[in-house]
Amino acid sequence: MKEKNQLQEGMTLTLQKKVTIDDTALHYGSGKIENLFATPRLVALMIEASTQLMDPLLPENFVSVGHHVEVDHFKPSLIGATITVEITLFKIENEKYLLHMVAYDEYGQVGKGKHTRSVVNYRSLIDRAQSRERESQ
Repeated sequence: MKEKNQLQEGMTLTLQKKVTIDDTALHYGSGKIENLFATPRLVALMIEASTQLMDPLLPENFVSVGHHVEVDHFKPSLIGATITVEITLFKIENEKYLLHMVAYDEYGQVGKGKHTRSVVNYRSLIDRAQSRERESQ
């Protein structure tokens, strides 16, 4: 990267979402439970919070991309609950950004996890994807 990004260890972001029918396991194809918050939706919310923390602080034409995510979803939340996700940029090492993630509802912690992201040039990323597609034809 020619321009320096502004990301620093210890940065945090909190994101909240009220659980709706669209956030349930039944809607996400992750089970038949129609009134509980889905694990894939929890993971998506955590990743969304990570990008909201990182991407606004990157130089123009750069984005963050995820490579690895580990999430434990250990307590159920019903439709109507408010899920709060707290993301912390825990460590920056070898161009990798390690984020710690914790999720709560009104009654306590419902999940936690780790997420690793990198910062890349958007145009280069698209060029690589298009090159892979051309090579496979």
